[in-house]
Amino acid sequence: MSGKHYPVEFLYQIFSLLIAFILVHGAYITVIRPQADQFLTREKAQIAANPQYEQQRNFYVVLRDYEQEACFVLMLWAMAILGYKGISIYRQQRLLGRDLLGLPPGLPVGIEDTADLAGRLEQLPLKTKNALLPRAMLTAIQRFAATRNVQDAATSLRDVCESEGDRLESELSTIRYIAWAIPSVGFIGTVRGIGAALGQANKAVEGDITGVTQSLGVAFNSTFIALVISIVLMFFIHQLQLMQERLVLDSESYGDRHLISRMRVLPPV
Repeated sequence: MSGKHYPVEFLYQIFSLLIAFILVHGAYITVIRPQADQFLTREKAQIAANPQYEQQRNFYVVLRDYEQEACFVLMLWAMAILGYKGISIYRQQRLLGRDLLGLPPGLPVGIEDTADLAGRLEQLPLKTKNALLPRAMLTAIQRFAATRNVQDAATSLRDVCESEGDRLESELSTIRYIAWAIPSVGFIGTVRGIGAALGQANKAVEGDITGVTQSLGVAFNSTFIALVISIVLMFFIHQLQLMQERLVLDSESYGDRHLISRMRVLPPV
């Protein structure tokens, strides 16, 4: 991969986090919290006028607390990173439908052809040349030219694909951390809500359970939203992992079919 790839991706992650925070926080201060406060004010008025009134559930109230806001920020951040990586994998998968070597069907590849084939791969655009498939094939061609052994070329092709698979797997660490952090943030809201409810136990003993119920609502709502977001996020993480595994396996299969199986070492005359 290009040496500039990681800094670009790192900057993308930083800016995507900032944008996710701005979007979510803007939605909370302009829509969600005002709507939730209006609903709670109406509910208090209804309870004051009719002690037998049964409180209603409201979507904005479920979302209004800080833990839910943090969960949505993390979700959008993770989705942005998943989208970035998904587009990169998709672009590499498109190379599997191209004939990168431009060889006639059935034409064997000998030692004398390696310089020309390597030159064709080297002339590809930089982004294309740094993709898995061209790198794996170029490595196999160079190994074949150096060792004059087809098995060594096949091994080098497989090694490049396996190392790329390991690299792609390790790059998911940030997304996995976010997927772990979201339920943790929800549990923080649970602890905060239960603690606030216990702090108002004296009022509940006196008959005023409004504060206790609101605090318990914070506890359960934060956990509920965090778990729902975590379930959705894990689905997309597994889809990205599937794309990555398919890319590695299909690239190795492409190299075996279009290059390794056509290599021939002519016996000395």
